[in-house]
Amino acid sequence: MSLGSEPIFEVDDVSFKYLGRFAALEHVSLSVARGEKVALLGANGCGKSTLLKILDGLMFAETGSFRAFGQPVTEDALEDVQFNMGFRSRVGFVFQNSDAQVFSPTVRDEVAFGPLNLGLEPPVVASRVADTLDMLDISDLADRAPYQLSGGQKKRVAIASVLVMNPEVLLFDEPTAALDPRTAQWLLELITELSSAGKTVVLATHDLEMLDVLADRCLIFSEDHRIVASGTPREILGNRELLLSVNLIHERTHLHHPHDEVEVSRSPR
Repeated sequence: MSLGSEPIFEVDDVSFKYLGRFAALEHVSLSVARGEKVALLGANGCGKSTLLKILDGLMFAETGSFRAFGQPVTEDALEDVQFNMGFRSRVGFVFQNSDAQVFSPTVRDEVAFGPLNLGLEPPVVASRVADTLDMLDISDLADRAPYQLSGGQKKRVAIASVLVMNPEVLLFDEPTAALDPRTAQWLLELITELSSAGKTVVLATHDLEMLDVLADRCLIFSEDHRIVASGTPREILGNRELLLSVNLIHERTHLHHPHDEVEVSRSPR
C-alpha cells in the first residue's frame, strides 16, 4: 500500500462462513490505498467474490472488522440513512453476471435508479444519465429493455449504473468473464482510464495475461480461503510454484510473461 496517504479500506482478521458451516474467508486481512488497483487472485470458491461483497457492504464478517474511509462498516452502521447514502455513493460494485444487476424497464431507468434513490433532483439525474450513457457510447440504447441487449451491452449498462454515481472506489467481480474480445478490451481500457482519473479499483480476476494492465498489486487466495501472498503482477507471474500451489495454473500452462522466479511477500498486507 503506497499510493494514498491513508488506507481507503482496512480489513482486519475477517472470517465468514455461508450458513454458518461453509468457510468462504479465513482470517483475511488487507489494506487498500486510495488510487490503488488491487487484483484478488485465486481458484473458484476461494473467497474472492465474498470479500468483494463485504467491501460493498452486502455481507458482513462473522469475526474481524472492516473499515472504509476511516469508519467501521457494520450492519448497524448501514441502517443509519446518512451513513448508508454516503457509503453507497462512494463505493460501486460491478457484478460478474450483469443479469443480476440490470433489472429496470429501460436502460435509462436502470442508470437513473441509483442517483434517484440517493435523492438527487430529477434534472440533475437526467443530466448525469445522459453524460454517462454518452461516455460509454450507449446513448442509442437508452430506451431499450435490458432483455433486448447482448451480453456486452448489458455489461456496459451495468457499468454505467455504477459510474453515474461517480464513486471513489470501483469493485469488479471477474470483469472480463464471458465477454467477447472487443468488449473485454474496451473494459480493460476503461478500467485503466478510471484508475488514471484517481479511482480506487479492487477486482477479482482469473485473467493472468492482462494482470499488468489490471493491477498494481495482487493478493493471492489459497483454496482454504486465506490470503497467502502479495506482490506486483511481475512478481506473481514470475512465481510459477505459487500459481500452481493455489490452482491458478496447471503444469502445462504457458504464461506469456516469462519472468524469472522472484521472491513474493507472504504477508497478507
